[in-house]
Amino acid sequence: MDTERLRGRFLVEDLFAPGEVRLTYSHEDRIVVGGVAGSADLPCPDQLRSEFFLERRELGVVNVGGPGVVTVDGVRHELAAKEVLYVGRGARRVSFDGRFYLISTPAHTSHPTVKATLADAEPVRLGSPEGSNERTIYKYIHLKGIQSCQLVLGVTVLEPGSMWNTMPCHTHERRTEVYFYFDLPENERVVHLMGRPDATRNLIVAPEQAVISPYWSVHCGFGTRSYAFVWAMGGENQAYDDMEPVAIGELR
Repeated sequence: MDTERLRGRFLVEDLFAPGEVRLTYSHEDRIVVGGVAGSADLPCPDQLRSEFFLERRELGVVNVGGPGVVTVDGVRHELAAKEVLYVGRGARRVSFDGRFYLISTPAHTSHPTVKATLADAEPVRLGSPEGSNERTIYKYIHLKGIQSCQLVLGVTVLEPGSMWNTMPCHTHERRTEVYFYFDLPENERVVHLMGRPDATRNLIVAPEQAVISPYWSVHCGFGTRSYAFVWAMGGENQAYDDMEPVAIGELR
C-alpha cells in the first residue's frame, strides 16, 4: 500500500466535532473508534444492526480534555484528564459532556460499569533518556484491572524529551491494536510505523488522530516532541504480553 491507501484504510482523522459523537467502524476485529466534544448522546449506527449501541458491545471511554461527565443509564461519572470509564454490555443510554476518546469491541458477556483514575491504574515505567523512550504505561482495562469481555486499554505518557514509543516494537498475531495520540501541540506530529517488520511504511499522524494497526503490522512511533497515547486492543485474548517481539536490527 502507498501512503494514500494506508491513510484511507487505517488512519482515523476527524474524530471530534462540537456537540457530536463521531464513530468509525473497522472490520479489524470489529472495533469501533470514536470521539465526542461537548454534550451528546451515544448513537446506534445502522451498521451495528442492534437496538442500542451496547446491546452486543462494550465501551472504553478516556477523558482527553478537561473535567467531564459520562452518564450511563442515569448514573453520573465524573472524569478528570486521562481517567477511564468502562461501560459494559447492556447499558442502554450513554451521554457525554466533555472531550472523550471512545473505543468499543464486541462482547458476549456483561461486566459492571467501572471508573478508574491514574492512581487506580497499574503503572509500569519503561525506557530510558538515552533511548528517548522514557515513559509510564497506565494499564486500566486488563486481566488484573477493570474486567471486560475482550477489550484491553491503557494510557502511555512519555516524559519530556522522550519521543519513541514501544521500541523495540512487536506485532500481535491474535489481536488488533489502536493507537490514539494526544497531548501534542497542534503543529507537532507523530511518525507512526506500520507494515510487516521487513517492509515498513509510515503514517504522519496529527494530534487527536487514531491509527488502526492490524495483526500483521508493527506499531510504534516517534514524535516531534513528547506526547501521550491511548492504546487499546481487541481480539482472541486479553494477555498483555501476548506479542511477537521484533529486534531493532530486523526492521527494514
